This record gives sequence, structure tokens and C-alpha cells, in this order.
Amino acid sequence: MSIEIKAPTFPESVADGTVATWHKQPGEACEADDLIVDIETDKVVLEVVAPADGVIVNIIAAEGDVILSDQVIAMFEAGAAGASAPAAVSAETAPATGDDKVGPAARKLIEANKLDASAIKGTGKNGGITKEDVQKFMSTATAKPATASVQAPAPIAAPGERVEKRVPMTRLRATIARRLVEAQQTAAMLTTYNEVDMSAIMGLRKKYKDLFEKTHDTRLGFMSFFVKAATEALKRYPAVNASIDGNDMVFHGYQDIGVAVSTERGLMVPVLRDTDAMGLAKIESTIRDFGMRGRDGKLGLDDLVGGTFTITNGGVFGSLLSTPILNPPQTAILGMHKIQERPMAVNGEVVILPMMYLALSYDHRMCDGKEAVQFLVAIKDLLEDPTRLLLDI
Repeated sequence: MSIEIKAPTFPESVADGTVATWHKQPGEACEADDLIVDIETDKVVLEVVAPADGVIVNIIAAEGDVILSDQVIAMFEAGAAGASAPAAVSAETAPATGDDKVGPAARKLIEANKLDASAIKGTGKNGGITKEDVQKFMSTATAKPATASVQAPAPIAAPGERVEKRVPMTRLRATIARRLVEAQQTAAMLTTYNEVDMSAIMGLRKKYKDLFEKTHDTRLGFMSFFVKAATEALKRYPAVNASIDGNDMVFHGYQDIGVAVSTERGLMVPVLRDTDAMGLAKIESTIRDFGMRGRDGKLGLDDLVGGTFTITNGGVFGSLLSTPILNPPQTAILGMHKIQERPMAVNGEVVILPMMYLALSYDHRMCDGKEAVQFLVAIKDLLEDPTRLLLDI
């Protein structure tokens, strides 16, 4: 039975996608739910799996092709027997290298750079060579033009050499770059700063972290306190929780807070939904899940769309102070930083306290300086006296 393999249904915020890697080739045996192709969008990489046991009959959209939502990208024959490795196919799909385990995109790179396919270790299904394998090989060795006798690849940088490597941007990173530049060019972006004494939260965390983890099966970090403080402050200052749509300001009656996560593919911002109804344990476990799935490339589109406010934590990388860039169409973004012991004047005496700089970047078109400053002061007050979070004062 012939089945059409279609691209996933993209949400309204994603216009199209790009075929990244075919993990199965025509004639190769597939089992139900085997990964057959990766689709890269502006936000995330989506996986398409085999609908049943069988084989791919024909690939319609090659690696690198731009496709639309629900577009047919291949034909699949359910129940058909296939070879454990790609079978012989037409001249258009047969690898020019003579190795039937080389994918189309990998083959193009091999031919363009005159590489020896036999020297490249494949990590794909059944030892197949993927585009990533070729790029990794090129990053660790300088390939020489193929000659009658195969020579070992030379090292990238011999003494005195000035080596450069040109790597095309992934679709995700190109989108991130475009959105960041767009935010700086279109928004009236301004940043206000403050600092917070972390003593109270650090003491609370030290006292209850073991009991918290035993009770909720998740660690108690700092991010949950910042999410709850930001949620309360957003309720008090709704303009900071707004977004812009053309000439309209959209005020949201809920708080969906995005948490920036650094991954190998680039910066992603999965969203915590309805944070006003979430406890500290739920926030911590959800953020931990986001981090794990982000590293594994398993974040879905539903995790990334929406959001009314964003928090980014450069402190985990050692940043002492920075100016975060807005996440359009949101009004504001909060930047956390490294906790640093500093001498502070308290009641006329110098005391060493664990301090953190906070930075709030906001769009002055939608939010006045008074509201932005008061919003940041509210977060500072709630964090320095976390009892306020419990008493809602």
C-alpha cells in the first residue's frame, strides 16, 4: 500500500521548513516509527517517522529543499521488503562516490571538496554517512584533491598556517540573527539596571533544598524565584506584559514566561504557561525538562510559540552585567547575572553581601520609564524578602 510522507503541520508562526537530513534512502528497510527525515524550521528541528513497516519508494523533496506545511516529501510502500542498506536506485539518486551509504547532501559536500568517502566515519543508520559526518571530517582534517593514490588527510593547522573555515548558518541561527537585528532596528529599546541582595533566597535555598528535592523530586534553583517574582510584578504592571501588533498594543491577562535555553543549535526560548498557577516545584521541573530536551533537540514547536515576557540568565556562563535584546513582539526581557560578593553599605556599615545585577530591556513605545523602573524595583523587593511572594504583598 502506497502512503504519502508529508511534512508536519506547521503553526501559523512558521511559514515553511527545510529538509535537513534524510536518515533513510529509497529501498532501505524501515520499521514503524523509525526516524526517516529531519525538517528544520525557524524555531526547531522536527522529526518525521515511518508510518509502518516498509520502504521509501521515492524521495520528492531532497535535502536543502524548502517545503510547506503538509507538503508531500516522499512516497512510502507499507509492507514492502527492503534491503538493510540502500538498494540500487536511479541515476538521479545513486551516489556518485560509489558508496551506497552516502546521503545526497553528504555526497554533494564530498564531491564539492573532493574528499575520500572511505576515510569518513558514518554515524547514520547502518553506518551511513550524513552531511554532519562530512562537516565533522572537514573540521578535523584538510582534505586534499583525490589522486590515483589516496593520501592521509593533512592536519587543519600546520605551524605558521592561517586556517579559515566557512560554515553556512543553520536556518535556526539565521532566524535568530534576523530577529535580533530586527528588534534593535524597530524597537525603541532602552535598558534599566538594578541590583538585588540574594542573601534571603540563598539562605532559604540552603535551608530547604534537601527537603524540597526529597518532596518534589527536583532541585530548588534560583530561576523559580525569579519566575514567581516576575509573574507578580507583571500583574502589577501590565504594560510590561504587553506586546505590539502593528499599531495596536495587546495587553495579556495571563503570564506566559519564556526562559532562554542555550543549545548546540542556538538560543531557544521555551515558554512556561500560566506561571501564576505554577508552584516553585512545577517551575523547576519544567525548566529542567526544557533544558534536557533542548540539548537533545527534542523541543517541539508548541514549547516555543507565544510568551508574554522573557527571562535570560547569562550568569550561568559568568556574565556580571549585560544588556539583553528584546524578544519581539514582547515589551520587555529580564536579564539575570552572576552572583558576586561585594562590599555594600548597610545601616552605615560595610557588609559583604552576595549581589546580582539585574537588567530590564524594554520597548519605550509601549512602556514608559516609570513603569519599567518600578517593575524592576518590585522584582528586587520580592527577591530580597521572598515572604512577600507567599503573602502576595
